This record gives sequence, C-alpha cells and structure tokens, in this order.
Amino acid sequence: MATPADKAASVFQLLEAGSKQGYIGENISQLEHALQAAQLATQEGADNETVLAALLHDIGQFCSAKELRRMLVEDIGSDDIDVGAVGHEKLGAEYLRKVGFSEKVCELVESHVVAKRYLTATEPQYYEALSKASKLSLKFQGGPFTPDEALAFEHDMLFKQK
Repeated sequence: MATPADKAASVFQLLEAGSKQGYIGENISQLEHALQAAQLATQEGADNETVLAALLHDIGQFCSAKELRRMLVEDIGSDDIDVGAVGHEKLGAEYLRKVGFSEKVCELVESHVVAKRYLTATEPQYYEALSKASKLSLKFQGGPFTPDEALAFEHDMLFKQK
C-alpha cells in the first residue's frame, strides 16, 4: 500500500512530466498551462481547493491508464479490471481520488471540460479567445453545450466554482 509520501511523489512526478510535454500544439508546456490556470484562479480570489484543482485540472493528460490501473489493482488485490476508455478529466479525477485529494478538488478536475463547453455556449468572447488547438479539442469534447445542457449545468451545486 502506498504511503502518503509515495502518493505525493507520484503527483510531483506527473507534474514534472508535464514540464516535458507540449500543450496541445501551443508554445507552452503542460506544466506552464497548469501554472497559468492556478495563477488565474488565485487572481480571481478562488479558495485553496479551487486553485489546487486549477493546477491539477489536466493531470489526466499525463496520468497513464497503466498507472491508474496499477493503483486500482493494489487496492482490490486483483488485476482483472478494466479502466475503460475515459477522457483525461475523468482519468485525472480518479487518480486524484486514489491519492487522497478532497472530493471538491476531484469534482472540479473532472468537470473542467464541461465548464469549457458551458462557457463556449454562453459567452461568445470566451470561445473567440480560445486558441486554434483549444477550439479543435472542444470539437472532440462534444462542442459547446446546447441551451438545455447549459441550463442543467447552471443547477450544479459547484456551478460557480467550475
């Protein structure tokens, strides 16, 4: 069973790995993107958990399914499991749950793609400010919300933080 120090080391290794990976065709690394998100959350007056979620929102981009599978196998003592095909937001949230982050941090990480879909549906200037690469990834993430999807999202308890 992993110790808290092992779990912290795992998170730091993933963040370090992000410093070596480009951010979807942009001229920054995944780690620089994560630090920008955390800085923006801080500037907006977000609480510590929200800032932490902003920092870790893309950790699923460099948390391999193999690593998550290893952690799940360790927990249940069997290797007869399948994590299935999941998006990076779900993979990252599950990884963070396994290493002991709060449910709020995990839920915010898990919902950052739907938040992007909401913002692009409700704020045209948000969509226009997205990079070409981010607009392309939005297509693969389901595109902007429909009006009904946006309305449903507004009823989420963490709506304002997402």
